[in-house]
Amino acid sequence: MGVDNTYQSLERELANDDPWRLDDNPFERKRHTQLLRLSLSDGAVSNGLEVGCAAGAFTEKLAPHCKRLTVIDVMPRAIGRAVQRTKRWSHISWAASDILQFSTAELFDLIVVAEVLYYLEDMTQMRIAIGKMVKMLAPGGHLIFGSARDATCKRWGHVAGAETVIAMLTEALIEVERAQCQGQSADEDCLLVRFLNPEQSSVRLNGRA
Repeated sequence: MGVDNTYQSLERELANDDPWRLDDNPFERKRHTQLLRLSLSDGAVSNGLEVGCAAGAFTEKLAPHCKRLTVIDVMPRAIGRAVQRTKRWSHISWAASDILQFSTAELFDLIVVAEVLYYLEDMTQMRIAIGKMVKMLAPGGHLIFGSARDATCKRWGHVAGAETVIAMLTEALIEVERAQCQGQSADEDCLLVRFLNPEQSSVRLNGRA
């Protein structure tokens, strides 16, 4: 799926009241419950990063547990909707950016990236995105990854899904816990994994800084 087609598809979805049925779908509620459990395994979060906020359904759940939270999304409309949903909190900062373009000197003790990386065009972009997130993850910090499985993502027209990205992440991080969420349809089947960063941000991915 090309970049232009992806943006157009996301814009169409965001025009709906409940994009991707993140509020009223039992599968999505279960997925968010598991994501939050994994995110808070070490308790409250000092400095968190959410990569891809959609309309803010998970941001709203995560924000109360963070002292600071940075949220990025490639779609300005998604940021706008998430801002409205979470306006009662003042400790959230926002950036309309994709993970490939996002840059910061900050280190995060929690990074959450779910149902996002399969939108990237190819394996090279996935590897670059993973390398950037590893560098932004503080020593001892956790990265929570979630995605539909490879077979599902390929059926949707994406290059890869959960199993492929998990294999890339384990080149630099330690897998601590894994959960699976399944719903009633074939598309409702995802893997959620909590990873630990055991080293400084100079951790190498496949031998490259």
